[in-house]
Amino acid sequence: MCNNWKDDPEIQRFRDYLRIPSVHPNINYEECVNFLKKQASEIDLPISVYEVVPRKPVVVITWQGSEPQLPSILLNSHMDVVPVYEDHWTHPPFEAKVTDDGFIYARGTQDMKGVGMMHLEAVRRLKNAGVRLRRTVHISFVPDEEIGGVDGMKSFTETDDFKKLNIGFCLDESMPCPENAIIAFNGERTNRELKVTCRGTPMHGAQLLPGTAGEKLHFIIDKFMKFREEERKKFEAGTPLGEVTTVNLTQVEGGVQVNVIPENLSVSFDIRVAPERDHDEFENMVASWCKEAGEGVTFEYFVKNPLVKSTRTDSSVPFWGALKDTVENMGIELRCVICPGATDARHVRRRGVPALGLSALARTPVLLHAHDERVHVDVFKRGIDVMENVVSAVANV
Repeated sequence: MCNNWKDDPEIQRFRDYLRIPSVHPNINYEECVNFLKKQASEIDLPISVYEVVPRKPVVVITWQGSEPQLPSILLNSHMDVVPVYEDHWTHPPFEAKVTDDGFIYARGTQDMKGVGMMHLEAVRRLKNAGVRLRRTVHISFVPDEEIGGVDGMKSFTETDDFKKLNIGFCLDESMPCPENAIIAFNGERTNRELKVTCRGTPMHGAQLLPGTAGEKLHFIIDKFMKFREEERKKFEAGTPLGEVTTVNLTQVEGGVQVNVIPENLSVSFDIRVAPERDHDEFENMVASWCKEAGEGVTFEYFVKNPLVKSTRTDSSVPFWGALKDTVENMGIELRCVICPGATDARHVRRRGVPALGLSALARTPVLLHAHDERVHVDVFKRGIDVMENVVSAVANV
């Protein structure tokens, strides 16, 4: 265990960042921006703040390489964190308490202020040691990832300012691993949220006529849930979660009174389509179910994200080889999987930039969005070691 954490400036800077309550909803990012400006000043690096959307700042700290014409490296993290239920926390979630056994308790330790500070501290170490990397390294801190990143990374990637960064490779977040391994995400499932509306003829509840909205709703739910069961069996048989399509019924709406057969009933589903599944074929399947259910059955999307191709993990992306060799040479296994959720890396991949999620949090329980989110001081320090070597390797490709 790290016994000298009280005198460790890397730990103290991390705790200072964690104490900023950049928690949804209605975040004021000003304190985060001021904190990052202070860090950039201490490292003697230029910093830019972009506001594509008002009050949604994107902060970029830049370390120019010896060959700045080469495509650059982007180290991305998000400043926002999810809400907390303080009654369920052992220690206040924005105190950044370090316990006697060396754990830092705070919202954001894992997701993902810890990763952002690993990026920043790795660059600080390298620069202070007089290292000069070939490629320019940009360290970005973005808003609103936890609510989709529409006003954050997505909007930023659509600007000329993003294009001018000339990014050739991006590192974002993944998830902790309880074993001596680091998880890498090279792709994500596609989020599709939809509502199916079933229309029928309203009538008295004592009738027993065909073609009711309820019958059609039953047919639709049955189709979705049978598909869900097929995917669940794949998962139970060992297929990674990121490689199966998940379907979950989340809302049922309609009806006016118990004794009135309604004109409309609707059901909503949260769907995450696996990258290897034909997305058009999946949509056509849903359309065919609606047609089979009967007249007046339609569906609409709340969210219809496009398919984003996964980043290749072969010689076509030389950064991958440099990353893999670096981590494994440190005696840590690198496991590459499809992210079961969503990260800002998808917005970068949509611009044709290879992107991998990498949270250097080995031997750490997965507590993303959980009560008592925490990371051990030794894991955080080791994560900086990993990122120092990784940044050096990919920026010298």
